[in-house]
Amino acid sequence: MTAKIIDGKAFAARVRRDVAAHVATMKERHAMTPGLAVVLVGDDPASRVYVKNKHASTVEVGMNSFEHRLPAETHEGDLLALIARLNTDPAVHGILVQLPLPDHIDSALVINAIDPAKDVDGFHISNVGLLGTGQKSMVPCTPLGCLMMLRDHHGSLSGLNAVVVGRSNIVGKPMAQLLLGDSCTVTIAHSRSKDLPTICRGADILVAAVGRPEMITGDFVKKGATVIDVGINRIDAGAGKTRLVGDCHFDSCAAQAGAITPVPGGVGPMTIACLLANTLTACARSHGLSEPEGLTA
Repeated sequence: MTAKIIDGKAFAARVRRDVAAHVATMKERHAMTPGLAVVLVGDDPASRVYVKNKHASTVEVGMNSFEHRLPAETHEGDLLALIARLNTDPAVHGILVQLPLPDHIDSALVINAIDPAKDVDGFHISNVGLLGTGQKSMVPCTPLGCLMMLRDHHGSLSGLNAVVVGRSNIVGKPMAQLLLGDSCTVTIAHSRSKDLPTICRGADILVAAVGRPEMITGDFVKKGATVIDVGINRIDAGAGKTRLVGDCHFDSCAAQAGAITPVPGGVGPMTIACLLANTLTACARSHGLSEPEGLTA
């Protein structure tokens, strides 16, 4: 069997086009422009790249982008004061604090200082609770992107067996909640689960989010299953070079699966696209407008 490749790069481009169209309509009909504020503390090279990409994507879809770059030695109180100002700024509809933060800053305290209605990362404890109880919330971007691709591929997910390998607050747990919300039968497994291959072989949908390069191999995958590989791992490719791989061994899993996301080019591009979608949703909700169809959970 040759698995269908779920092209996250192309799907993300489609999401960005949809967001841009909604933004243009919002400007024309309501004289309103969604705004995203991104806060970067320190000079972590990877975080710098992420923030640069987020800024470019935000401007590309016609939104306002507000960047706040703070030195690594910024006091926690000063960061919290900035968040308090952004919470009350009517031009800002989404707030994202780039993680990781320096060690002297309490990340949980900072995340929970963000207005839940502007928490476009979906990490605030209120949004976690709302998602877990099936209520309207801001949804973490990566799981939301996975859900969009699964809905696009399958149509209805009702009744399908889903296994999520990984239990992080950022991906594994919210992914399981979203799949439950679409009436899947959900199992959460992880690196310490006993007989993990057998658990995974029961899945119609297998989401790999364990953070271990190529841990999931073809013998974990049921014939025809849909495999969503959330992992992004950089490994040694020899000759002083590196390459990106997922949590799945692509070739062996693709030989079994009916559909699979590649790494790179699968889930990764959906994360920023869904950040833009969440900012649009937050703006619409704050002004009592209809939420953008197809861009929410």
